[in-house]
Amino acid sequence: MALWDSIPRREASVIVAGMTHVVREADRPGSKINKKEIVEAVTIVETPPMVAIGVVGYIETPRGLRALKTVWAEHIGEEAKRRFYKNWSKSKKKAFTKACKKWEDDLGKKEIENDLKQIAKYASAVRLICHTQQKLLKRRQKKAHIMEIQLNGGSIPDKISFAREHFEKEIPIRSVFTKDEMIDTIGVTKGKGFKGVTSRWHTKKLPRKTHKGLRKVACIGAWHPSRIQFTVARAGQKGYHHRTEINKKIYDIRRGFHTENGKIVKNNASTEYDIADKSINPMGGFPHYGEVKQDFMILKGCCVGPKKRVLTLRKSLLTHTKRKALESINLKFIDTSSKFGHGRFQTHADKMAFMGPLKKDKERAAARIAATASASA
Repeated sequence: MALWDSIPRREASVIVAGMTHVVREADRPGSKINKKEIVEAVTIVETPPMVAIGVVGYIETPRGLRALKTVWAEHIGEEAKRRFYKNWSKSKKKAFTKACKKWEDDLGKKEIENDLKQIAKYASAVRLICHTQQKLLKRRQKKAHIMEIQLNGGSIPDKISFAREHFEKEIPIRSVFTKDEMIDTIGVTKGKGFKGVTSRWHTKKLPRKTHKGLRKVACIGAWHPSRIQFTVARAGQKGYHHRTEINKKIYDIRRGFHTENGKIVKNNASTEYDIADKSINPMGGFPHYGEVKQDFMILKGCCVGPKKRVLTLRKSLLTHTKRKALESINLKFIDTSSKFGHGRFQTHADKMAFMGPLKKDKERAAARIAATASASA
């Protein structure tokens, strides 16, 4: 049976929503902190399911891997097609029309089977082409992010049959990653623009009386060699850099808003010790993001990039043996107080119980009564 394993690419299926903190019990036998409660910062990453739309086989050449054949699914969503156009509204929207027609007649199906046979015979690596579902995120961007996910484990024919089974199907985050796993995150940092040496390289500021500025490098090199060496700090672009961070621990993977027995269930931030009915969204939502409604992942610490930016999550390339990496995580409390200032209350019910109905609450109630009265009249 083929297994999932994502490879480093520029795009990914997860979106950074924001940060909060959790309380958990440490599980480190022999340590002074063992069985004690600790508070840690975590990142909430929204992870809507991806959709598989194709498979590609790679062969090894003296210059590296080369794509041998690519087979596309019969139906490809509009959000994936948008990625291939600069201006979707003015285009003729003809992308993938020929590839999709192959599935309609016997000649086309025979061609698809031949391509898959060639992949099975010659390919050394098989990757599944997947795209994100922008419509689930309620963001302004409609273009999907497309990436290749490598299939590891099993024979090449097994990988191809596994890929075919998943064509046009959703791939949830739980089928790729698990709780307590160590993963790597790949993304682009927050851009800062053109910066000087003091901000960019944290060089020492010169004394107050320095001529022609003090946020500079005092000496940028000797007379000879008559060139500036690459090791000398210079002004330039800061931020918006591609970065890979290794060893991020998954504290939990939880379901988003879902329906059970005809009712919407939003209770996805409660724990065994904190049984309050609350969602992962802090009061007022995550600043500069909004509400997390899809499945989400809780990662230890921070991640690169601003809110709403995509991240690639990759299986760890290392074999983890340290106790800290193998530690079992048991969350006792997830903070959902407001992240826009100093939050005091975990839920709106807590605030109402402590402060009583506010003026705005009374006005809303009066407006509701007036609306129902006018509707009945």
